[in-house]
Amino acid sequence: MSSFGAYLIGFLILIVGLGFAAYLLNVPDTWIAVGVIVLLGLCFLSATRKTKMRRSAGGTNPSSRPPTDPFA
Repeated sequence: MSSFGAYLIGFLILIVGLGFAAYLLNVPDTWIAVGVIVLLGLCFLSATRKTKMRRSAGGTNPSSRPPTDPFA
């Protein structure tokens, strides 16, 4: 399983737990739905930010490297 998938599963378990707790506290269903939608958005934003591939400091584009032969 990728780290993105593991992060999403963990966040979804958190959302379900918070939604259930809100239900037990007699929070209106409308506000539970709003909270779940907002948390799902945060889930995808943070999962993509935490698991995105990082570029190396030197760059990966071969045309951006200086030539090795100064007379070429």
